[in-house]
Amino acid sequence: MSNPFDLADTAAYAAWRERKLDTAPRRIEDIVVPLNDPRRLTVDERAALLDHCANANMAIYTSNTVADADKEIPRQLGRQLGLNRLDSHWLTDDDAISPISVRGAEVRGERREFIPYTDKPIRWHTDGYYNTADRTVRGLILHCVQSAASGGDNQLLDHEIAYILLRDESPEHIRALSRDDAMTIPARMDDTGVARAAQPGPVFSIDGKGFLHMRYTARTISIEWCGDAATAAAIDALARILAKPTPWTLRGRLEPGMGLVCNNVLHDRSGFTETAERRRLLYRARYHERVAETTVTAPA
Repeated sequence: MSNPFDLADTAAYAAWRERKLDTAPRRIEDIVVPLNDPRRLTVDERAALLDHCANANMAIYTSNTVADADKEIPRQLGRQLGLNRLDSHWLTDDDAISPISVRGAEVRGERREFIPYTDKPIRWHTDGYYNTADRTVRGLILHCVQSAASGGDNQLLDHEIAYILLRDESPEHIRALSRDDAMTIPARMDDTGVARAAQPGPVFSIDGKGFLHMRYTARTISIEWCGDAATAAAIDALARILAKPTPWTLRGRLEPGMGLVCNNVLHDRSGFTETAERRRLLYRARYHERVAETTVTAPA
């Protein structure tokens, strides 16, 4: 059986690559789906979201929930898209959905040191890169309740496109970043000792259903890379690719009632400025499954 992610199967890769690049969106408008109420999708709305996620690993939605701060919006939306197993951790609320806001950091002091709960920019990453393998974050929903007075824009890049750009430069980059010890997140310590053990793992991996997964952060602190020359070259190449917008890099800002549904694609966030009237608030729901996972994006 052909496998486009097998470095030895160049024919399968060439066919998959051609199809992927031909269908990949080049404007964020190409993946926008207007919804009435994300909690109650119509058949056509659900089909459009699933179609974009199948082809581009992500979709942006608008909705008529502009003044609605209901945390059931991302939860009910996820359930309709096959997302049920929320990733709960020590910084989420009890319902496993995180309110991403500077105010949230003020209320819960343990969040203050983590960049998502500040107004600072966040570099390229995929979510949950510090999780253990059995808690891999494969699906993600971000729902905007309120945008900042200015800033807070995102760049998005399908991780399959990043894979193509890196493999086209050198298949050895993929080989290096597929090692089980390619990227290690050091242990997190608290007052009692080791709160989370060190987490080694690959950047690129293939799940049991044949889907490509990417685990990555552009952070330069609290991260350890395998020290060999091949890994260093691969990381430099990936950083260079992400440093400049590609034809498939999508840019935009989530406004109230809008959201992102994705298979944990690469994303970043610019810094932002708030006012008393415009305090940024997003709900983040992370999942252990992909959006309505059906079949790998491969040549027919």
